[in-house]
Amino acid sequence: MIKVYPADSRYTADHGWLKSKFSFSFAEYFDRNNMNFGPMRVLNDDIIAPLKGFPSHPHKEMEIVSIVLKGYLQHEDSTGEKATTTFGGVQRMSAGTGVVHSEVNPSPDEEVNLLQMWFMPEIPGVNPSYEQTNFDETKLKNQLLPVVSQNAKDENVATINQDLTIYLSDLEKGKELTFQQGENRKIFLFVIEGELVVNNEVTLNRRDSARIEDVSSLNLNSTTNTRFMLIDLP
Repeated sequence: MIKVYPADSRYTADHGWLKSKFSFSFAEYFDRNNMNFGPMRVLNDDIIAPLKGFPSHPHKEMEIVSIVLKGYLQHEDSTGEKATTTFGGVQRMSAGTGVVHSEVNPSPDEEVNLLQMWFMPEIPGVNPSYEQTNFDETKLKNQLLPVVSQNAKDENVATINQDLTIYLSDLEKGKELTFQQGENRKIFLFVIEGELVVNNEVTLNRRDSARIEDVSSLNLNSTTNTRFMLIDLP
């Protein structure tokens, strides 16, 4: 089953300094039928104004991944970690037993656009931790590049306390990729830019997403140069 969620079906929040699109129930948006997809709990498409951001606030028992699409994001937390990320970098924080952190746009003149994702942990009660990794953008070309995984063996792949893998890809016009879905697994697709055709039956445009279950094989075709994210979930 492939269920499509058009970009304009997402909830919109506009706080002036923050403009956000919610793919799942979050903050003031509540939909009991859209709470999660497997362990995936949040996908927020955020735009933060220059020199603005989220002040220090607590988290507990959540795996949080931030992928910057444009601009810069600065992270600081109660474990003493501090880092600034742009495209090509991934921030992963395991809130575990409890952590306080802030996320701000350090640029005086440029917005930052990021995808922030929350996943429920596989094992509760872990110590909080933070990790920043960097991937080679050239390796996105016409392949699925893992950037976050529970069983990361590459220093350029962030580790996470959940049985999932996040892939990014830049698929050139007319190219095709195939992904095999494991038994009892789920797939979440999100088109960052461009247009993606899934199994020659579903077309996803910019910022559209799809939640996929019980499909053994995915054929992904691009009708234009397309950047997308694929998440393999339990």
